[in-house]
Amino acid sequence: MSNPYQKYKSTQITSASKEKLLLMMYEGAIKFTKVAIKAAEEKKIAERCESIGRAFDIVLELNNTLDHKVGGEISVKLEQLYMYMTEQYSKANISGSSEPLKINLKLLETLYDGWVQAVEKIKKDESAKASLKMQEDKGDKKAG
Repeated sequence: MSNPYQKYKSTQITSASKEKLLLMMYEGAIKFTKVAIKAAEEKKIAERCESIGRAFDIVLELNNTLDHKVGGEISVKLEQLYMYMTEQYSKANISGSSEPLKINLKLLETLYDGWVQAVEKIKKDESAKASLKMQEDKGDKKAG
């Protein structure tokens, strides 16, 4: 891996938090879905198939990483949505139509936006807890 960009991407992935990895997977699925839509509309069959395959694999991986013990009903709903999306990718691959891809793109973008908001909330909550802990520690030192 002598390519500096590949080294950078590899380091970015291996050092990312779980939340960041999740967002990166969505970003990849969105990117490949957009490429597949363009390829479908331009009748570029090989590019369409390759991009659909990559987006499909990412959505499958998102599904495989669901933790039903922790996620409960939300993970069940996400699993159903991911399975629906894989069906849409298959339809687009067979038919050559961009419509199923556009449906998936809207779903992916909506989910991505939701996860971005959730990650930001988690960071704010963790920051607030850390700040409170620091204040408590300062209070303990003054009292001691």
